[in-house]
Amino acid sequence: MSGEHYFSEQPTGEFKPKKIVTSINGSRVELFTAGSTFSPDHMDTGTAILLEHADNAPNSGNLLDLGCGWGAIALTLASRCPESIVWAIDVNERALELTRMNAKKLGLTNIRAVHADEVPSDIEFTGIWSNPPIRVGKEALHSILKQWLPRLAAECEAYLVVSKDLGADSLLKWMQTEFADLESERIETAKGFRILRSARI
Repeated sequence: MSGEHYFSEQPTGEFKPKKIVTSINGSRVELFTAGSTFSPDHMDTGTAILLEHADNAPNSGNLLDLGCGWGAIALTLASRCPESIVWAIDVNERALELTRMNAKKLGLTNIRAVHADEVPSDIEFTGIWSNPPIRVGKEALHSILKQWLPRLAAECEAYLVVSKDLGADSLLKWMQTEFADLESERIETAKGFRILRSARI
């Protein structure tokens, strides 16, 4: 990718959508992906592990997919929770376009794939789900989480999946210190990934 990353805002390579077969909410489906996005060849292991907890998502209110990539999390949540609105955000314009294409392909009308500044500022989220962009660096990652976790509604939960080798345990300690009004804990370890849950009680 010539130094380009999946968190580049405007990937410079030609946009060439390709199709993969994957599972969304228990159904095998054909979806669009492309280069210069996160895990373009398949649903990555961390996301698949995170989505094992998708049955905890409430079928109401506004859900957030933070760093949506080509849309695996948003598509699953929108399918499982048809009465909710799923906000899928990413800095990568290509990722947003793929999420829109995949939502249309699956007939999901309750996904809003937008940039962060397009999310109305008065929205609170009844659930936040993320395979966060760890490789943006600690400072940038902390800034992202400080922007969005405080918008978790009362009695609602956020779920993050983070590789143990990429600092999941230190991130959890930081969350427990930074967000004193949230209860943050590790709820699962599988295949080298941690599932972290933050709950506003």
